[in-house]
Amino acid sequence: MTATASPAPSEASLSDVQVRTASTARSGEQRPKGTRRGEAIRELKKRDNSTNFYHIALVYLVIAASIAATIWSYRFVASEGLSWWWDIPATLAAIAVIGASQHQFGGVIHEGTHFILFENKILNELTSDWLAAFPIYTSTFHFRLHHLAHHQFINDPVRDPDCAQLVDSGHDLDFPITHFEMLGALLKQLWLPNLFRYTLARARYSALGTVNNPYVDRERRGERLPTLAGIIYAVGAPAVVIPLLHTGHNVAAFAMLGVLTALVVTYFARLDEDKLPHAHVETVISHRTTNISRVVYMAIVYAALSAIQVMGWAPAWHYFSLFWVVPLFTTFPLFMIMRQWVQHGNADRGRYTNTRVFLVNPLIRYAVFPFGMDYHLPHHIYASVPHYKLKGLHDLLLQEPEYREKGIVVEGYFHSPHDEAEGRNPTVVEVLGEKYAPKGEEAAFINTDTLEYAKVKNPDAIARENQDSLNNGR
Repeated sequence: MTATASPAPSEASLSDVQVRTASTARSGEQRPKGTRRGEAIRELKKRDNSTNFYHIALVYLVIAASIAATIWSYRFVASEGLSWWWDIPATLAAIAVIGASQHQFGGVIHEGTHFILFENKILNELTSDWLAAFPIYTSTFHFRLHHLAHHQFINDPVRDPDCAQLVDSGHDLDFPITHFEMLGALLKQLWLPNLFRYTLARARYSALGTVNNPYVDRERRGERLPTLAGIIYAVGAPAVVIPLLHTGHNVAAFAMLGVLTALVVTYFARLDEDKLPHAHVETVISHRTTNISRVVYMAIVYAALSAIQVMGWAPAWHYFSLFWVVPLFTTFPLFMIMRQWVQHGNADRGRYTNTRVFLVNPLIRYAVFPFGMDYHLPHHIYASVPHYKLKGLHDLLLQEPEYREKGIVVEGYFHSPHDEAEGRNPTVVEVLGEKYAPKGEEAAFINTDTLEYAKVKNPDAIARENQDSLNNGR
């Protein structure tokens, strides 16, 4: 692969697209093709402050329905006097569905990371944190540093955190691979320590960043104690509260939860901001406020679970462990791996060849490619387009000859929905093979448009990373 300073996506590159805006159509005015194309892209980039509430509500509905159905199944089995073995199928199904829904939360955070969940940045950050990131024990800003670097330095083995994280957790694959090698790699994930290792590495990269992350201010990396304090609270509070509840010390359980919460909140409130990690990308909400908010969120959840259990309505902590913590370390990372391997595996650093479009059935889409991650190639070209407009962007880009020629559309994960007729698109697994391996002809592409909506503190530092990435790509 050659490495040259590829330009950011320019409006002129799609000048042959025949697009007319509503105002042009009304007036009958004939505008230059490049102008019409630019208007179409701007229209696709438009966000609002309402649409994604529907998409988020749907995920919560799926979670609630799966938990309710499973609990109903438990009660039915008990009422019929059947063995607890009959609970296993419903439990496994719930773990799979909830793990897929946790991956959907990852999709919500992904949109929030790009500032396209909602137009209002405060609403964008608060919704992404409170309704998606905090439930899976992360934050939008921390993931933003991880993910925007992935976009700007796609498939750079040093600066792309996704590449480094897969190596660190032992989940990198030596592409190209065969069907059998892919199947073997997936089967290895049934050994749960492999999934635990992936989850912990992913959490560490998102929460702490790495020395090579180009957005991390290496002179002000902060201390690890604040992150450790959050982890201790997340794990320690239940470890203290649950035994007290089981021994009937209900008042003591709530008192201890209150004391622990007050201590950690006070710690963050009095913490010097210099002890928190700094980055070249500015925060929307301060680190201190985000850390306090995350602790308050967990306190609310832990108190609610405890109250439900004390009232005798349900074994809430047991259900929380089974229906939330277990998927968080099993099916959720499995679906993430199934996506991460195929989106950029066996691909290079070219603008049109670093990923693909994945046309899969609705179940695979929900579990593996949430929130528009199936249209991943157009997303990497224009990351500021919301997920619900990516298909329209793909259709628009298809009118560009280079996109049609170099972009790959994949159909089906393990097998194609079509016959073996000549000219069918490859499956997800097939595109990882030798036939589709990079030929070393594409120039490395640095996507500076990734930071379109972000406020950058030190553009010179990122510019140096751009040049170093290109130099190392030669």
